[in-house]
Amino acid sequence: MKKLINSPDSVVTDALAGVAAAHPSLAVDVEAKVITRADSPQAGKVALVSGGGSGHEPLHGGFVGYGMLDAACPGEVFTSPVPDQMLAATRAVDGGAGVLHIVKNYTGDVLNFQMAAELAGDEGIEVVSVVTNDDVAVQDSLYTAGRRGVGGTVFVEKIAGALAEQGAGLDKVADVAREVNERSRSLGVALTSCAVPAAGQPTFELTESEIEMGIGIHGEPGRFRVPMSTARELSAAALDAIHADLPLSGDLLVMVNGMGGTPLLELYVVFNEVRRYLEGKGARIARNLVGNYITSLEMQGFSVTVCQLTDTLTRLWDAPVDTPALRWGR
Repeated sequence: MKKLINSPDSVVTDALAGVAAAHPSLAVDVEAKVITRADSPQAGKVALVSGGGSGHEPLHGGFVGYGMLDAACPGEVFTSPVPDQMLAATRAVDGGAGVLHIVKNYTGDVLNFQMAAELAGDEGIEVVSVVTNDDVAVQDSLYTAGRRGVGGTVFVEKIAGALAEQGAGLDKVADVAREVNERSRSLGVALTSCAVPAAGQPTFELTESEIEMGIGIHGEPGRFRVPMSTARELSAAALDAIHADLPLSGDLLVMVNGMGGTPLLELYVVFNEVRRYLEGKGARIARNLVGNYITSLEMQGFSVTVCQLTDTLTRLWDAPVDTPALRWGR
């Protein structure tokens, strides 16, 4: 295993120190592992807080900023942050209008955010939680009861963040977050495993001639293993699974996401195949993202996330955003 780290024990805090040095628009508490907007709290604005294990960058810290998250809590690699982090983040960004917790459906994340919300409530901070569960690969996994929360989380954070920036109340911001989650579906494909720094070896083994369909972002198993195939065939297989769960039609927001080790060249090949497939179904890609947005360390592979847009959701997607990983309109 070759990694650009100093020590497996300090990789998260070392990375957070780098985030602080690179992005003065963020306030980074390296020891507490909390990232907030430097201008937090925003008085009278609903605040958005999310978090999860490190290793999925830019999720979530890269999406802290104007028009998206107010705070993020990075845990250790592939490990949920603890309630104390979540509570500290919630306190730091509460501007009096309440706080929305956006929680990916992994058991540790759900339980710890629930505890943090209860503790915040004891302090008089109103908290509403929305759980994302857009992964169609499996119903239950090693880490979840129910579907996993994956790429759709990015859509939820952007669109709910835009509505919060416009001054909407907590109930309306939570409602639009739920709507985006309900309209979003994802599926991931792994060509290789990744290696957690503390483990020092691949999480799972794939031969040179096989891939994993429906992989989780922590390397947990997917639907099945199949022989390596073309970008066209793999894209179609991923979209077939999504289409079977949520028929694809109308205007769509589509993200072709790299898992951390896939060249952008290949992601654009996949995106073109996704476009070809969706046009064949009579659907239209109205908005898109292509790149690394929710990764799994250095895993080679991709995920496809599709959201059925409405005029309102499109306007909120187009609204200005200014974060380290997503920026337009300002």
